[in-house]
Amino acid sequence: MPIQWRPFKDLDRPFNLPDMFEKDEWMPFVPTFRSEELNVDIYQDKDNLYIETPLTGVKPEEVEISIEDNVLIIEGKSEEKKEIKEKDYLRKEIRRGNFKRVIKLPVEVVEDKAEAESVSCILKITIPKTSKAVSKGKKIPIKIK
Repeated sequence: MPIQWRPFKDLDRPFNLPDMFEKDEWMPFVPTFRSEELNVDIYQDKDNLYIETPLTGVKPEEVEISIEDNVLIIEGKSEEKKEIKEKDYLRKEIRRGNFKRVIKLPVEVVEDKAEAESVSCILKITIPKTSKAVSKGKKIPIKIK
């Protein structure tokens, strides 16, 4: 049976990955492009892994953060302002609605020691690193400063 040639097949592949693959080991090597995805900065020092993401227009109490099996999940929602009618907009670029980001962490971490804080609309998650982490899963509360 002949195989149909599709020159642009691989371009749409990252858009069609099912959520069930987000925890797989190969996920760090697969690019993800989603409209609801948060931008993050991930960096480290000798002891900790740090994840930062902007939460402009999002109340920290509307965000849920969890970590399990070395996978960090940040999800929540940004509410639409109802006082402005759609027809009054001259430009509308701020995304509203639900968001979710699933991140396979690049190093082993101590999940039950993770902390999160919101400072000037930036969510900062601090997770101690270890080489012998045991996954129990944890929800991480956000401290508002």
